[in-house]
Amino acid sequence: MSRIALVGAAIVQPEGVIDDGALLIEGDRIIDIVPRGSRPASYVERPLEGGWLLPGFIDTQVNGGGDILLNDRPDMEGLRAIATAHRRFGTTGLLPTLISDDAAIVDAVIAAGEAALAQAMPGLLGVHIEGPHLNPAKRGIHDAAKFRAIDRQVLERLTQPTRGRRIVTLAPELAPAGAIRALSQAGVIVAAGHSLADYDQTVMALAEGLAGFTHLFNAMTQMGSREPGMVAAALLDRTSHVGLIVDGLHVHPAALRVALAARGVEGAMLVTDAMPPVGGERTRFTLMGQDIQVVDGTCRGPDGTLAGSALSMAQAFRNAMDMLGCSIVEASRMASGNPARFLRLERETGMIAPGLRADLVHLDAQRRVRATWIAGMASEAGE
Repeated sequence: MSRIALVGAAIVQPEGVIDDGALLIEGDRIIDIVPRGSRPASYVERPLEGGWLLPGFIDTQVNGGGDILLNDRPDMEGLRAIATAHRRFGTTGLLPTLISDDAAIVDAVIAAGEAALAQAMPGLLGVHIEGPHLNPAKRGIHDAAKFRAIDRQVLERLTQPTRGRRIVTLAPELAPAGAIRALSQAGVIVAAGHSLADYDQTVMALAEGLAGFTHLFNAMTQMGSREPGMVAAALLDRTSHVGLIVDGLHVHPAALRVALAARGVEGAMLVTDAMPPVGGERTRFTLMGQDIQVVDGTCRGPDGTLAGSALSMAQAFRNAMDMLGCSIVEASRMASGNPARFLRLERETGMIAPGLRADLVHLDAQRRVRATWIAGMASEAGE
């Protein structure tokens, strides 16, 4: 079993930064952090030449990448292509995300995800089913013709046992009584999004097991003086997590700073909502028959509707520091530790700590990705 010591980069941890340490890795696990001069002789030193060593990024909302849209390739090859495309941007764990589609496509994605998890596909943590149980009034780029109510058959589909993690985004106000609780008790991580749920309805959903909010502020009821809406419920709750698209386009940076001030960094996680152009060559693609183009750094439909993003986790990480004023420690928590907790994987990944899986990213002095490690396996491909 290989033993390596990564040295020469500042090591970012939840409580601070270690400037002159050696990170000891044996096989797929982190063994310890020791002073560089105390490296055991049995570990082969690998110099990183400056920058920062962080836990690998975890993205819970990834519609596509590498010119592939999951809806178009709901199979193992589609999952592999998306995971590979995002790895160069420091993403060591992700949940490929299906935009509202027919039941057969949902079944195909779930089946492909289980097959890929059984083979331990690098980077794959599970799948995210965003819709089709959403509110047409907040459909965004989703095709409302694909929407359907949650019934017994839907619950059976979504609560199939999984080897990994499964997120389901739904509109709480349209979910039948007991549906959120049934999903949650079956191990599904339920998130709210594309919804007209008001404050009280959202609070009730949280009591039933709602665990998160998909792209906070976007496609949900906003906070007003007499109608606090879903946004207020999300920011007041201390048990759930909120996904933030930090591209300066989906949400104004000032609104995101307010969210962080209200909820605290510990409840926020960076997501990309990435589309095929991330890690790909094309700047346009088709979604449900609609022509989508990259415009000013984001993806938009023919009428200008936001259609996901062209954001990578590496850029979201830099934006969290530059736009929101986060420290590198805070940005790392939002990109790694917090999503790991949201996925209930904090004992496996999301931090640089002894016993955890060696999922890592090396950033240079300009905070650009130079290398990643997934379960101790290095990839030199970077930005």
